[in-house]
Amino acid sequence: MFSKILVANRGEVAVRIIRACREMGIRTIAVFSKADRDSLHVRLANDAICIGEAPSSESYLNIPSIISAAEIADVEAIHPGYGFLAENPHFAEICESCEIKFIGPSPESIRLMGDKSLARDTMRKVGLPLVPGSKGVVKEQEEALRLAKKLTYPVIIKAKAGGGGKGMKVAHNDGTLVSAFMTARAEAEAAFGNPEVYIEKYVKGPRHIEMQIVADSQGHVIHLGERDCSIQRRHQKLIEEAPALISKKLRQKMGEAAVKAAKAVNYQNVGTVEFLVDEDERFYFMEMNTRLQVEHPVTEMVTGVDIVKEQIRIAQGEKLSVTQDQVEQRCVAIECRINAEDPDNNFMPSPGKIDTLHFPGGPNVRIDSHVYRGYQIPPFYDSMIAKVITWGADRQQAITTMHRVLEEMEIGPVKTTIPLHKRIMTNPTFLKGKNNTLFIEKLMETGKIQQEELAS
Repeated sequence: MFSKILVANRGEVAVRIIRACREMGIRTIAVFSKADRDSLHVRLANDAICIGEAPSSESYLNIPSIISAAEIADVEAIHPGYGFLAENPHFAEICESCEIKFIGPSPESIRLMGDKSLARDTMRKVGLPLVPGSKGVVKEQEEALRLAKKLTYPVIIKAKAGGGGKGMKVAHNDGTLVSAFMTARAEAEAAFGNPEVYIEKYVKGPRHIEMQIVADSQGHVIHLGERDCSIQRRHQKLIEEAPALISKKLRQKMGEAAVKAAKAVNYQNVGTVEFLVDEDERFYFMEMNTRLQVEHPVTEMVTGVDIVKEQIRIAQGEKLSVTQDQVEQRCVAIECRINAEDPDNNFMPSPGKIDTLHFPGGPNVRIDSHVYRGYQIPPFYDSMIAKVITWGADRQQAITTMHRVLEEMEIGPVKTTIPLHKRIMTNPTFLKGKNNTLFIEKLMETGKIQQEELAS
């Protein structure tokens, strides 16, 4: 059993990990940038170490500083959370070389599945269905143009080392392909230090459904069911729900495919295999995220499995706490990501001091957050400030509770996405479960969010 873990992240995920460790009797060491000196995760940890200036490149992405903090604190393990270094194989290798357990998959698995084009090749070899696309990295514009014409427009350019919607651009013709290709490469270089991209046929308006997998060091690999993550903007998710509105047959096929994918790369710990699903319930492998996901709480609520604690137990060499036969869907859960952004101004970030804050409670409500009244939202990091999770015996109950919570919630004076989420909860298309990845785009075309809320 670990006695001390360093949490190499910030925000609500750091708070989530620290709370899980506290319940397991494990001491925690928080790391923080100078901008996060007053952050909640710093207050909750047993100890905290400053690792650098506000920019993430000088703090949360600064491997030498984090390893130094771990050695000073004499920890046995590092939990990377999600984002930052969570999918960095080099960081995992350094942890290994310093005899510090990296709470996540092996560097080899991270490298294999983090390279999106290599991941596609691996999944092709084991028989998973793939969206048509390039077999590897596309290096030149001329090659991109030839391939796009072969695939037929529209196509999507994706960063080889991508994630979080960065380095992803859609092109509808030769003219837009060139600019999309260059922009995707530039974004990929800035976000991941790697400008390489590949190209796929763009599947218009699919559903984005992912399977949560867990795997231990004894060879047990299972899935905890699926999440529908179709409601997103700029390829970043806004709302997630579990289970998805899919047939039992498709659920079984996707679950088997996800487990097969994990076994193909000797995967250990938790991860997510992501698929695109078309109108005819044909599914295609998209990518594998080798880390904890932002939306893991909906799966926790549905299955009763504490995924963060499961991560820690797996890293300690323990076997899975449940078998596939024991996994059951006990309810329906929905998560809304509350971001400090202005939906009426192209989702521009809205950093600043929170003077007004009220998080509602009540039955079947969970709120994961790191903010408090008087907290200063820094402009340097991701804009998510809270996750609201509700659940019920059926989807309608979960939605009704969510709408009630959003009506009661107050965060100000910063702009947030709460009005957008309230609008979604009453949208006829959403209520019918007819969601796809174009949902937000179509919703935003119908008018400004804040004005509609004020008028209602």
